[in-house]
Amino acid sequence: MLRTLYQLSEAQTELQRICDRIHTDQVIEQEATVREILNAVRRSGDEALLHYTTKFDQQTLTPSTLRISGAEIDTAYQQVSSELLKAIQLACKNITAFHKQRLPKNWVTFEDDGVVLGKRYTPVARAGIYVPGGRAAYPSTVMMNAIPARVAGVERLVMVTPTPNGHINPAVLVAAQEAGVQEIYRVGGAQAIGALAYGTETVPKVDVISGPGNVYVTLAKKQVYGTVGIDSLAGPSEVLIIADHTANPTHIAADLLAQAEHDPLAAAILLTTDSTLAEKVVAEVDRQLAGHPRQIPTEKAIAHYGIAVVVESLEVAAQLSNQFAPEHLELEVDDPWSLIEKITQAGAIFLGHDTPEAIGDYLAGPNHTLPTSGAARYASPLSTETFMKHSSLIQYSKSALGNVASAIDALTSAEGLPSHGDSVRLRVEE
Repeated sequence: MLRTLYQLSEAQTELQRICDRIHTDQVIEQEATVREILNAVRRSGDEALLHYTTKFDQQTLTPSTLRISGAEIDTAYQQVSSELLKAIQLACKNITAFHKQRLPKNWVTFEDDGVVLGKRYTPVARAGIYVPGGRAAYPSTVMMNAIPARVAGVERLVMVTPTPNGHINPAVLVAAQEAGVQEIYRVGGAQAIGALAYGTETVPKVDVISGPGNVYVTLAKKQVYGTVGIDSLAGPSEVLIIADHTANPTHIAADLLAQAEHDPLAAAILLTTDSTLAEKVVAEVDRQLAGHPRQIPTEKAIAHYGIAVVVESLEVAAQLSNQFAPEHLELEVDDPWSLIEKITQAGAIFLGHDTPEAIGDYLAGPNHTLPTSGAARYASPLSTETFMKHSSLIQYSKSALGNVASAIDALTSAEGLPSHGDSVRLRVEE
């Protein structure tokens, strides 16, 4: 059952507990396991990759069968319905259009004294995309990670996904093809992250790794950061809904369950000014949970990380939301555009009664790879910039260099770096 809280202090304590739910003593042991796996892959390449795939996924592969063949992709197209194919293509179209708007532009400024300054963006050469394959199939994850990379101009897109039963959902393969992925390997877990980070005889080394996974995948991404870039350290999914008396309790219950069904660690939070609405939502959650196809994990999420909080005002709700910094924030209120002015920390914001979080998950266009576990305090959604880096451009004329020579001399003297000063002085004295 969804618990209802009425005391502000209790709500603050619970929100902090939920935010910290992934920080357990078990992580230390998991980190050691991940380190062992990564070191093995770095040392032994394919041999270690195949060993751990057999051990964890009960999948016996050879180097020649690691990569998904073109014939398998062709077969996948035959297995998906025309309706699903059209939905994937629509999602690709919308996601592409949105991320083209996010593409950063090079710029240069020319100063009157002969100084030229600018910034130049270039894509990474290779990007690796991790797509989970355990509890469910995620074609949306494929599109949300591959398309920004493709729009950024990445030349080589490499995807890895686990196949514990030897099967990849055809929708995932079709989504990968439509999104522009060139290579797909049937491996997952920390060993797949190691393969992408270090390269093996079969799997190429990449420059950036993106995509969510379980705790072992997340810890692996954390440990290889520095060898490669990563998008973020994704935790369990979460939604926070701010609602007033105008909200529909049936819709809110469905939105809470839409997050809870992801994972037993998923968080589903309601902040409302209307106690009657809170009561109706609690009852509606119970009703919709009865006979739910994913009832057990969904009930666990609701029981452990689901709460309804009755607050005295929308301003207080906004303050609590900012403290939690949710991955997904729904503003189910009469005037969401007024309330948004008070929101400073959220991954994605869904405004109004007809904008469920699911629209963002699948095909609205903005990325669904978002900061979790409070990371929205300092992090942003995945974008084209994730797969790009920029270089500063600097050019000085001799006269411009002479204008600042004395200032540079003073600074280099203060730091005790005489050759720095000489590199300027020798030029202006010629």
